[in-house]
This record gives sequence, C-alpha cells and structure tokens, in this order.
Amino acid sequence: MVCLKDGLILKSQLSHTVILLLLTNSCRGQSQEVGPSHQIVAFLGDDIILPCKPEPAVDSVSNSLEWGRRDLDPRFVHVRYNGGDILDGQNPSYKGRTSMPIEKLKHGDLSLTLSDVKFSDNGTYRCYIPSEGTQSTVQLVVGSVSSPVIAEININTSAVVLQCESKGWYPEPDVLWLDSEGNLLSAGPTETVRGPDGLYTVSSRVTVEKRHSNRIICRVQQNNINQTRETHIDISADCLMIPSSFAARIIIVLTACLIWSLPSVFVVWKCYKTETEEQQKDETEHQLLVENKKEELKAKLDEEFQKNKKEETDLEQVVNTLTEYRKELQNQKDQLKHQHSETERKCVEIEKKLQSVKEETESDIVEGFLKLKEIIMEVKNSLHQRKAESEKLAQNSSELMNNTNTVFDKVTDRKTTVENNMKKIREQQQEIRIREQTANSINQDQMDHNDN
Repeated sequence: MVCLKDGLILKSQLSHTVILLLLTNSCRGQSQEVGPSHQIVAFLGDDIILPCKPEPAVDSVSNSLEWGRRDLDPRFVHVRYNGGDILDGQNPSYKGRTSMPIEKLKHGDLSLTLSDVKFSDNGTYRCYIPSEGTQSTVQLVVGSVSSPVIAEININTSAVVLQCESKGWYPEPDVLWLDSEGNLLSAGPTETVRGPDGLYTVSSRVTVEKRHSNRIICRVQQNNINQTRETHIDISADCLMIPSSFAARIIIVLTACLIWSLPSVFVVWKCYKTETEEQQKDETEHQLLVENKKEELKAKLDEEFQKNKKEETDLEQVVNTLTEYRKELQNQKDQLKHQHSETERKCVEIEKKLQSVKEETESDIVEGFLKLKEIIMEVKNSLHQRKAESEKLAQNSSELMNNTNTVFDKVTDRKTTVENNMKKIREQQQEIRIREQTANSINQDQMDHNDN
C-alpha cells in the first residue's frame, strides 16, 4: 500500500505509476535541491542532453525517476518506474522525443536526451528522485540564429544609406552598427517582424559619410543565448566611379557584340513573324468557335423566350378566369350573408309574435292557442333548418373562396417569375448584341491595322 495526499489509499499497480510518482513527495516531505542549477542553450532542431548526475553515482536502472516541468499540464516529460519507462501520462508535446539510455543509468547518469528541440521546449526542467527525495533543475533556452545581409544600398552625393537585415532569430535579437574601429554608430530604430513560425526578422538603417576608406559592420546579437552574427561592407569616396578608359572599352565591346548578333536578330524576327501568323490563325479559329457558341446561345435564348412568352399568355388567361370566378363567389357569398340575416330577422319576429299570442290566449282560448303554437313551432323549425343550411352554404363558400385565393396567389407568383425570366433573357440578348458589335468593331480595327 502507498500513502497518498489527503489520506487517500490506492493499490500499487503499474497503470497508476504516474500518480505514485506525482504524489510520493506528499508522504516524504519537501525534496532537497542537489547541485547547482544548469542552463543549456540549444538551437531549433538540435538533439540535446539535460544533465542529472547525482552523487554518489550508483546503478539507477531499477530506480524510480521523474523528469518534468511545473509549468506544463500534464507536467511529466519522462518517467521511469521499477526499471521501465512509464509514458502513459507523458505530455503530448514530448511524445517520441525523450530517452534515457540504460548504459548511462547503470553508471548513475540520469540525464535526459531530448531530440528535435522546439521553441515550446523553453523552460525549467526538474530531475526528481522519489526514493531519495532529491531533485536538480536544468533551464533550457532554445534559440535560432542567422547571418545578416546588407539588403539595400542608397548612394547620395556625400553619404551612403545602408540597410541591414537578418531573418530567423529567436529570441528577439538586437542590431548594432559599428565602424572599422569598433565604435557604435547612430542608427535608426530597429524594425522587428515576427513570422508565423515564431522566428524574428530584424532590420536597421544607418547613414554614413563617404571617406577614403570606411568599413561599416552590422552586428546582430542575442545575449540570452550568447550568440552574435555580423557582416561588413567597405565604403569609399569613389566606390561607384568608372574610369573613362574602362568606359571606352565597354562601348567597343558592346558595339562588337551588336554587329555579331545582327544575324541572330534577323532569325529571331523571322521566328516572331511566323509565330505571329500562327497566333492570328489560332485567334481566327477561336473567333469562329466563339461565334458558333454565340449563335447556339442566341437560339437557345430565343427558344426559352418564346416558351416563357407562351406560358405568360396562358397564365394571363388563367388569372383572368380566376378573377371572374372570384367576383362571382364574392357575390354569392354576399347574397348568402343577406339571406342569413333575413332568416335571423324573421325568426326573431316569429318569436315575438308567438310570445304575444301566448299572452293574449293564455286565459281564454287554450285549445286554439295550442294549435297555433304547433303551427308556429313547425314554421320555426323550418326557419332554423333553412338557417343551418344557409350557414353551411356560407362556410362552403368561404372555404372555396380561400382555395380560390390560394390558387390565384400561386398563379400570380408564377406569372411574376415568368416575367422576371423574360426580362433576364432580354438582358442577355441585349448583352450578346453589344458584345457582337464590340467584337465586330475590334475585328474591323484589326483588319485595318493589318492592311496598313
């Protein structure tokens, strides 16, 4: 059994070895720092060794060991337990890049080999030995350097403007200008650009006077990784002056080259003329092909236009028919509504008369009243039946009216779509006519030009 943080108890199994090494420190108390902290400078893509050599040196093949970084999650870079590597909980950024050779472990060397160094590897690493409660730290600084170049030279009457540029640095470097004696020169501010790969590009400009002999040095340095790169250029007062005799030689040579190259020029001209004629032939064939395509497109557009025009006419007739039908339905609906109102009014009048007769004959002629009541009830039932039929007919008329409105809306929308299609076809036909006119004008100009 192993004691864990907060008093928890867990069985010791290989699958939980990372948790064991993580929490063993809680049972043993604070670990002790052994030896001074190291700083390792590495360059991008290097294979390096992070040192960890406790004293005295003993065979550590079977010992437990943790290499880690506290700023990572998970923090484990490489873990060993009971003579084997336990990499289940290893930080994914180190997968396949760490190793601890057995031969070194036999001699007590717990150093970690880290391959293909990346910028993300920057940080402080801890070599922790749980069985002894000791640890040592190594600070890794990853850098990248490149040599500077004089990227631009602008020459004035009495001064020279130089621009020095260097790409592919990490961390960000400083740019210095010096003269031949090592004195700093006053220069403009350093421009820094960081690329998507994380590397820095720096550039700086300086203006120097022309002198008989003047060497200018551009130095790029990064103090954190103790790296310096530099280049130089020699400036003189007559740096761009060409002697007259040398200029005369240049003129003679150029003249001789021109005379010697005349036959070649003729051959080139002949080839160019042939190529131009072939190109004109290709252009003519291409133009014929384009004309055929235009004719096919015009015929297709005309056919589609006529089809849409016929459909528009048919839809117009349908819309007119539906409009008349809507008017008739509306008149029928109004009549039914009027009949319904009259029926209700008559029912109310009969009810009033029945009540009046009932009151008048209640004490005198009971038998006559009953007969009259029976007759009136029959009339009343008949009116109620007519009323129900009128309501049903009115409902059917409303539903038919709604269906007619729906069909009318759909037909109207289709008519609008057809009109839009015809409008687009007209625009395309107009565009084809404009293109034909433009093409004819260009062809005419080209023919006139060829004739000239």
